[in-house]
Amino acid sequence: MTSVHEDRPVPPTRQDDVASAGSELIGGPVGRWARLGGSRLTPVRVVALVMIGMFALGMVQKLPCYNWAWFQGTSSQYTHACYSDIPHLFVGRGFSDGLMPYFDRLSGDMDFLEYPVLTGLFMEVASWFTPSGGTIQYREQIYWLVNCGMLMVCAVVIAVCVARTHRRRPWDGLLVALAPAFALTATINWDLFAIALTAAGMLMWSRGRSLMFGILIGLATAAKLYPVLLLGPLFVLCLRAGRWREFGAAVLGTAGSWLLVNLPVMLAAPEGWKKFYSFSQEREVDFGSFWLIITQSTGVSLKHEQVNTYAVVLMVLACAGIAWLALTAPRRPRFAQLAFLVVAAFILTNKVYSPQYVLWLIPLAALALPRWRHFLIWQACEVMYFLGIWMYLAYTTSGDKHQGLPTDGYHLAILLHLIGTLYVCAVVVRDILLPDRDVVRRDGSDDPSGGVLDRAPDVFALGRAAAPDWREAHQVQGPRVQWGVPQGGVTAAD
Repeated sequence: MTSVHEDRPVPPTRQDDVASAGSELIGGPVGRWARLGGSRLTPVRVVALVMIGMFALGMVQKLPCYNWAWFQGTSSQYTHACYSDIPHLFVGRGFSDGLMPYFDRLSGDMDFLEYPVLTGLFMEVASWFTPSGGTIQYREQIYWLVNCGMLMVCAVVIAVCVARTHRRRPWDGLLVALAPAFALTATINWDLFAIALTAAGMLMWSRGRSLMFGILIGLATAAKLYPVLLLGPLFVLCLRAGRWREFGAAVLGTAGSWLLVNLPVMLAAPEGWKKFYSFSQEREVDFGSFWLIITQSTGVSLKHEQVNTYAVVLMVLACAGIAWLALTAPRRPRFAQLAFLVVAAFILTNKVYSPQYVLWLIPLAALALPRWRHFLIWQACEVMYFLGIWMYLAYTTSGDKHQGLPTDGYHLAILLHLIGTLYVCAVVVRDILLPDRDVVRRDGSDDPSGGVLDRAPDVFALGRAAAPDWREAHQVQGPRVQWGVPQGGVTAAD
């Protein structure tokens, strides 16, 4: 039998060799007789403070651009790797002129704002706190700072939600707070807003609040399209567990909140509202995708209609494979594991990969695979891609100087991003097929982020998992450790 202390956090230094080695910087691993929980600096508070510190460091990294590189020439912001959309779109999308998103037509290269409605509102609110007087450079700087303040709140929400989603593993939030790619890309665009809503939604699901989960996912989808993908894994897991009522509440919440936000703009300014969707469809093959490697290496020009079709087919095939994995695995996979795989599949097959898209995966990776070694290998690949895209843009915008990374070097950076993401996917799949390798389940847990799915019996499965004797042998009951050897003060006997 197993003694599982439900109220005692799992010390990562007792489970993870990298975390144990890294802890030497602050005094070493937690000792056997350490008194935990007696300090005001709770794990969640530490995670929040670390996130604020790392976010501030990310802002410092943008100082060369803030001071001059955004405003003097094109390639300087790339050679210093400090580019951000935020100051440029303050002018380019009419916020400096007081234009209303979706309702007022723009005069530049885009006739309407090409972002979803809630992101447009976020951008508009930031413009309200930006002074209307002064030079345009000063106003762009203030607009960026205002957005940074708002995005920092989102970053803290993300880290705290991840820390609280797995009740006994709050220190996993440090994976998000200390992620190098998070600090580097947090202020490139407005993605953190949608990610914060998604992280809050997953926290609600882990607490069994399926309707609130749906509402938050609907709002997140109104800010960025990818969060709606989480309903796919949830459908498959609820199918296997027979939890249709909760899934229905999640779907209704998602549809209701998305319509509540979008319908007013959809009816009052239909042309501006649909710009995001038409732009996504008509966008050509762009940076970061394997499609770009194909077109630049072979010289074959792929029209956006072709790539859209191919990408959808690949995504459908990937989702079918993930669904089959979920229904045939010896234990029902954890929600975070499938969520990571689906969003990663979308990123890998998409026709564009902007460097800030890594932010979509970081919270999911922290929940799906809270192992520092795997996480840091992936982060190293993403940091190399972050540097690669800016050096490539420096090369293409520096004229005859050719300062930066040529095309072949950029292709290598793309491959590093693809290989790093596929590596994490492979480890997650391994943990699904061999649950004894899943560090989250080593203390007898089933699916701490699964809410109503946690410890729920299977009612439908395929393949070997459908056999009654197989299901019974792999069913988690009470606090028994079914997979792996427990660590950190938890004892078990066969």
